[in-house]
Amino acid sequence: MMWDAIVLGAGAAGLMCAIEAARRGRRVVVLDHARAAGEKIRISGGGRCNFTNLQITPDRFLSQNPRFARSALSRYTQQDFIDRVSRAGIAWHEKTLGQLFCDGSARQIVDMLLRDLHAAGGELRLGVRPGAVRRGADGGFRVETDAGEFAARAVVLATGGKSIPKMGASDFGYRVAEAFGLRIVPTRPALVPLVFTDAQLEAIRPLAGLSVHARVGVEGQKIAFEEGLLFTHRGLSGPSILQISSYWTPGRAIRVDLCPGRNLAAEAEAGRSAGLGARDLANVLDLPQALARSVVARAGLSGRLADQTRAGFETLSRSIHDWQLVPAGTEGWRTAEVTAGGVDTRDLDARSLSARSVPGLHVVGELVDVTGWLGGYNFQWAWSSGWAAGQAV
Repeated sequence: MMWDAIVLGAGAAGLMCAIEAARRGRRVVVLDHARAAGEKIRISGGGRCNFTNLQITPDRFLSQNPRFARSALSRYTQQDFIDRVSRAGIAWHEKTLGQLFCDGSARQIVDMLLRDLHAAGGELRLGVRPGAVRRGADGGFRVETDAGEFAARAVVLATGGKSIPKMGASDFGYRVAEAFGLRIVPTRPALVPLVFTDAQLEAIRPLAGLSVHARVGVEGQKIAFEEGLLFTHRGLSGPSILQISSYWTPGRAIRVDLCPGRNLAAEAEAGRSAGLGARDLANVLDLPQALARSVVARAGLSGRLADQTRAGFETLSRSIHDWQLVPAGTEGWRTAEVTAGGVDTRDLDARSLSARSVPGLHVVGELVDVTGWLGGYNFQWAWSSGWAAGQAV
């Protein structure tokens, strides 16, 4: 049978693309090696799926071409997907910073997509492992699988990136793209915890489990994120760290403000004239005690508040509000939420996600060199890019 389109990957972008193409009357089949569709959807957002964000704008996506995502995001918006979810009867709520979650289970989003695919006439074949993808003599495509060969006029690569390999993530999609001559922007783990050397961990490990609101930036860049920071046995995590990890490159320092919006050193210095001079310096800082002792020790200070000098308070201020440290790396693909880099957008049409040099080949979702912020942005890119390709195949 000659299909109109074969979609490789039954994740968010692949299912979205297949639904839209099938609604346009295309004969579509989705192939995936997994035994269940939408597994990353199912585990996302603590099992509730952070399915989009109210604050989607193109400047919150990283890419070698920051303008590339604009077309798809503007043609299929967060409100379009919100309306889709609401029409399906799925209750949802805003958690924080525009992040939208299901009131119930993330499984509701997967079920919605599978119902839509079935209703549109699309087919889903799970447990089918794809192999070589090649052009046929008729100008179409042939996809070799362990269940036989599939033929189609178009192929959509929606196999996802390398993050969370225990769920079957691999570099398959990149290898297929490269085989067709598409360039690949080097990939790296993104939205991932940062790790540090043993020497640095001597100060971090005793704080493991402690979470604070912090502002985290990266050396040489204006971008910074003010969200939660979590100390771990391996280094630093939490939303602010995951966010900045997408912008961090090896060798650069991150800059951490452990109490943004205040100057705790100045407040402590003022406390001397308020009758607090006899108190231990760490005890007057408005921080969790373990952290207060840590920042005081990092500043090389000790003793009573009354014994501190002006220079000491300046050093303390830097220790609290401009803590600079160079990560040794990230936790890698195992815990990365997404992949940064991917298929070079110079080789893709922004409107249809089609390969400029390979008519009929489309690339969507995480495979593309488009990486969103934490908080539903990457799902919206999956919906939008999948929708755009679905209008074209």
